[in-house]
Order: sequence, then structure tokens, then C-alpha cells
Amino acid sequence: MTPEISIKKVVHIIFQARERGRTAELHAFIDALNEDEKANLVAIAWVGRGAFEPEDFDDALKTAYAEATAPTADYLMGMPHLSENLESGLEALEIDVTEAEEDFYDR
Repeated sequence: MTPEISIKKVVHIIFQARERGRTAELHAFIDALNEDEKANLVAIAWVGRGAFEPEDFDDALKTAYAEATAPTADYLMGMPHLSENLESGLEALEIDVTEAEEDFYDR
């Protein structure tokens, strides 16, 4: 299954998570996502940290919806290595981020 969130948005979050002093901006960006995007983002991070295998993405997504008790931004920003987990998740799901990264750098 392909995540239902723009890869550009995920790349944006990865870059913001790496930068110090952008916490408020990252929090606001994640808060502005719709519920489907938030659940997909959490599922990608879970695949990236090895909580779910890539082929179990549907289960990760169902779990993300079912267990969404804390604000997504708070949950993700409290996750150690958020940017690495998202990168690893995208890679495990065989999603090429080259174009999205280039677009981000070209801003």
C-alpha cells in the first residue's frame, strides 16, 4: 500500500525535525495535516523504526487510527530519531524521495 500523504509533506517534516529551533513550526505543520495524513505519517514512522514490517503497512495504519489518543504532533515530536524513522520508513516502503528532496532544496 502507498501512504496517503504527499511525499513532499513527509520530506518537509524530515527536514524540519532535523533543524534546531523549528519546534513550533514543525508542531504547527503536523497539526495542520488532516487525520488521514497524520495516521499515515505515524505508520511510516513505525515502519521506519521496525515496529511494523513494510508489508504490514495496512496494519500499522489501522493501529495508528485506533491508538490516536495523544495529539499527533506531540507523539511524533516525542519520538527519538523522528527524521531517521521517517526516512527509513519511506525507504522500507520503496518510496523514492529524490524529486521531493530536490524541490525542497530548490526553495
